[in-house]
Amino acid sequence: MALRFLTAGESHGKGLIVIIDGLPSGIPITQEYINNHLRRRQLGYGRGLRMKMETDTAEIISGLRFGKTTGSPVSLIIRNKDWENWTDKMAAFGSPENIERVTIPRPGHADLVGTVKYRYNDIRNSIDRSSARETAARVAACTFARRMLEELGIQVGSFVENIGGVYPKKKWYSILLQNKLKNPLQSLSDLAEKSEVRALDKNTEKRMIEKIKWAKKAGTTLGGTFVVFAEGVPTGLGTFAEYDRRLDAAIAHAIMSIHAVKGVEIGMGFGAADIDGSKVHDEIILNNNAFCRKTNRAGGIEGGISNGMPILLRGAMKPIATLMNPLQSINLSGLDTVESRRERSDFTAVPACGVIAESMLAWVLAVHILEKHGGDSLSELVSNITTFNNNILNNIQNDF
Repeated sequence: MALRFLTAGESHGKGLIVIIDGLPSGIPITQEYINNHLRRRQLGYGRGLRMKMETDTAEIISGLRFGKTTGSPVSLIIRNKDWENWTDKMAAFGSPENIERVTIPRPGHADLVGTVKYRYNDIRNSIDRSSARETAARVAACTFARRMLEELGIQVGSFVENIGGVYPKKKWYSILLQNKLKNPLQSLSDLAEKSEVRALDKNTEKRMIEKIKWAKKAGTTLGGTFVVFAEGVPTGLGTFAEYDRRLDAAIAHAIMSIHAVKGVEIGMGFGAADIDGSKVHDEIILNNNAFCRKTNRAGGIEGGISNGMPILLRGAMKPIATLMNPLQSINLSGLDTVESRRERSDFTAVPACGVIAESMLAWVLAVHILEKHGGDSLSELVSNITTFNNNILNNIQNDF
């Protein structure tokens, strides 16, 4: 059974639509659960006016009955409250004669490349579909995958590592790679939820907010890095047999598909290129009659397959491309040099990006769990995974 989702809709259209296909029946979920993760995507110091205007809620159309998935496609809509101000500009029918065309592309956005690719005569078509507003639909879709994972004992979380070059004094990612965190990883995500910028300590939060205030005054924007993890992931997801079915490749693809993300590393990532192998690879041990690793520098994946350790990754988000102090551009109507246009935007969205990355990681894990263990219902899936996990050591002993 293939798990997939499709999103549709524009930033200033009527709303965002999601169709999810391949979910097992019996996954329990509430309206509050979905809307809470949509709310998390909207929070964070440095967000723009759009986040204050919209209060995202998901309206379920199909595939859910009395709070549980039925096994048929789930469909939902997130309505755009700002649509009432755009009904003429974004009308499905009628004439564009009296609508002012957008002709000045913004550097760093999809404005120009989209216009060239699709041969638009109005950049608005590029702006509205390429907008990060689409990630609200992704988060809504991925809440169903997240709930399925939770029923399997898998937790996904994240925190912000840096914004605009402001890092914490404590090297949290290194601690996770060395497997030295005494508490569950989810405790870090719970701690991040208490911060306006999803930082792990008050001093770092204060310095990040000061940097964002500076960016606002300077008319510029800030990027940063975020850490995402999943604990409780079973061994055996993914494969080395085919390049396009490797778990790490799928995760990298999913994270890189998020707007403004320009880099992702799993485990040590680029750091592994600078040191010798004795400081990179994780020694194998037995712990409570299960295979384990002393460290987690591989980020929970070896040979494209999950090894039972927590999945660890770090993503890098570039500064948002819309600047209040604009860069140089070209007016496509006349080809003269002008200042880039302004479009309503955030000063930073790194905290939100971490939440979106959580969602995408949850989705990839759900896809690979269903591929490995199958199951048309949640109860069947749980039984299949339990049987597999309980027999790993016995199978090894019998085979060797």
